[in-house]
Amino acid sequence: MFRQLKTYQIVVDVGGAGLFGLLAFYLELELGRDLPYNAVAAALLAVAMAAALAVRRLSPGLALGLAWCGAILQMVFERQPSPTDVAIFAVLYTTAAYGTRRVFWAGFASVIVGAITIATYLFAPSVHPLGRSGITTAVAILIAALFGLGLAWTTGALVRTGIRARENRRAQVAAEADTVAEQERVRIARDMHDVVAHSLAVVIAQADGARYAAAADPAAATAALGTISSTARAALSDVRLLLTQLRHSQGEGPQPTIADLEELYAQVRAAGVDLRVSVDPTPPGEPPAAVQLAVYRILQEALTNALRHGGPGPVHVWLSWRPDHVTLSVANARAATAPAEHSGRGHGLIGMRERAQLAGGWLDAGVDGETFVVRAAIPVGAAVTA
Repeated sequence: MFRQLKTYQIVVDVGGAGLFGLLAFYLELELGRDLPYNAVAAALLAVAMAAALAVRRLSPGLALGLAWCGAILQMVFERQPSPTDVAIFAVLYTTAAYGTRRVFWAGFASVIVGAITIATYLFAPSVHPLGRSGITTAVAILIAALFGLGLAWTTGALVRTGIRARENRRAQVAAEADTVAEQERVRIARDMHDVVAHSLAVVIAQADGARYAAAADPAAATAALGTISSTARAALSDVRLLLTQLRHSQGEGPQPTIADLEELYAQVRAAGVDLRVSVDPTPPGEPPAAVQLAVYRILQEALTNALRHGGPGPVHVWLSWRPDHVTLSVANARAATAPAEHSGRGHGLIGMRERAQLAGGWLDAGVDGETFVVRAAIPVGAAVTA
């Protein structure tokens, strides 16, 4: 029944209503000095209308009821219309602007009933000289009353529409912000998976190699430990960058590009993989950053899968940069005990597909005989700059 208002709004409404009540009492006393029960009628009418003004924003429904009480008192004491009646227009405005659905339509009904009541009351011969006028005057008074009361209610309805539009806009903006935040969390989770999975795969492979080579070839073990150290440091740096992005949303930080692929290939080769890369043709210019990131992350995940789950034999990478798209494929022998990740249903493969789709392309991964193959195509188009 009551709306949430700020303290200053309540103070303004109550203070303004108090001043209005004093002025209304004075005016009613002056205008009805020849009428019976003038002081009592003026006091009751001023109190009712001032109270309606005081609570018009706090409780539009209660204000409408008080305004009707004031109008009924005016008719009971057979008083003429006066400036005090301006409170009715303010109340009708607030019922349309801030009232509940019931109060909104109650205000609309009050416009019609009030206009008819005004016309009927003014044409009572004992109340007003207009009662001796013709029907044309009665209709004119009815239309004028409908126009005046309806204008106040319609203005409030327009304000209500504006308020609803702002609320809907705020809700839409909040929903869009939540969507963007969720997409950013998904992106960071995907990057975290790529960084950690690849780095750990290299570290594990190097650690196993160092353990087996420690006795026969200490130098190989030392080199493996150096690779483990550099890979772990790079992974730690990437993880810190991603965690910084979680804390601060101002910037995404530097992202891998195709210029970093050589370092990626070196890490994989250092893990003992016979990696064979073919790039034909080479990029005709500088591909868009989104395309470079997608290519890097897809290759990173595909090579990580080959390192973790692939069988013996070389790993082949083919890259073909066309003017409007880039195609890539990664093929490796499939281990007999390869898990679901290497059958097309793992989390890493899902992430690769998402990256390709977000870049406007596609990705397919599956078994082809004894080989596991990842194929992808990503559009480049006119975004390539020379």
